[in-house]
Amino acid sequence: MDENKKDIKGFAVGLILTIAILGVICIVLICSVIVLKQAEENDNAGEEYSTPVVTPKPEEPKNEVEKPEAKPISQTSDEIAVVPTLLDEIATNSAWCGTFQLVWNDMQNEVVKKDVEFDPQIPMVDNLNKQSFKESDISEEYFYKIWGLKTLKLKEEIEKGIKDKFNQESDVLDLLDWSDTPEDDSGYQGDYSRYLFYTMLYREFNFENPFTVLDNGAFEGTGKTYENVEYFGIDEDTEKAVYDQIYVLYYNSEEDFAVILNTKEGDQVLLAKGNNGNTFKGIYDEVMAKSQSYTGNRNFTDNDSFKAPKIKFNLLREYTEFENKPFYSADGYECEIAKALQTIKFELDNKGGKIKSEAVIDMKLNSAVMEEPEEHRYFNFNGTYTMFLLENGKDLPYFAANIDDVTLYQEQGL
Repeated sequence: MDENKKDIKGFAVGLILTIAILGVICIVLICSVIVLKQAEENDNAGEEYSTPVVTPKPEEPKNEVEKPEAKPISQTSDEIAVVPTLLDEIATNSAWCGTFQLVWNDMQNEVVKKDVEFDPQIPMVDNLNKQSFKESDISEEYFYKIWGLKTLKLKEEIEKGIKDKFNQESDVLDLLDWSDTPEDDSGYQGDYSRYLFYTMLYREFNFENPFTVLDNGAFEGTGKTYENVEYFGIDEDTEKAVYDQIYVLYYNSEEDFAVILNTKEGDQVLLAKGNNGNTFKGIYDEVMAKSQSYTGNRNFTDNDSFKAPKIKFNLLREYTEFENKPFYSADGYECEIAKALQTIKFELDNKGGKIKSEAVIDMKLNSAVMEEPEEHRYFNFNGTYTMFLLENGKDLPYFAANIDDVTLYQEQGL
């Protein structure tokens, strides 16, 4: 009997321990599920409210010669200065294209109808007023030009025009403010009009026979040497047909020469070294004068060498000097340039090159005519003067006096 009691008691104790162990295991499992569920909720909350961390991509290996995309720049002394005319003084690094002169010509001739005059006057404006570059200086196939009241219809016409003629899109039109622009001309019912003057020049040219890509080399700038510059030109392996594309304008020394590279489209790339003019017009005139007086061989020969750097740049110039300054038209209307922009993109390599340039002027014209200030006249005879007495209808005076010492003419009694 006692043995049976012991067995029952041992069984009960074992059962209780088993149940206790299973209970602990269940509690652990339940806690684990709760913890995992809470962690998932926390992760979801983090995805919703926190800023995702973006792991930066590793930098791609750079080429031996780094050539970043050209970017719009402002005019500074150590960058490329874009000048509006051939007559403007240039910096060491400068560029010009005739597009801005063409839009200025339209503004000046069609709306202002006189020289543009600021107060105080700006030298560049004087040069623009001279219209040193006109439509007659370039063939119609090179450019697209239009002007009119600034409307969304005109914007669409420009975009279609440059697409049809050059298969190009504008880089400047969307830089203008179109927020309050009417759909068409009928939208101008207020006290002012707004005009838009636009020009695009686009040209691609190719060498009949590509030049040779030469080894990279040094370029001697003013006070600085630039290494690893990409060149094209002629070497011992270049085909003789390439020679015929070079026309020598003159050669006076290794530092004073000029050549023309002819293209199959008829465009000419003129390269000149050793000229010291301070305007593009001055340098060009000097080159032409040297060419006219040159008596040497104008053909490129086996004894000659030629190389030139590959060129690629992309510039945006905003003429802030002209913006938001009043000037007057020939009719006395107050005018103001809201925006004046020009772009120049240029490329040149061994196969040829291309140029794309745009210019736009966004101009306001107030309908109110400028009021002439009333002249304040001073009829003060407070110095030497002459007096006459005349009889009505007679040709000659009957009295005259020249008054200098006025005391002689005052209070002189008999």
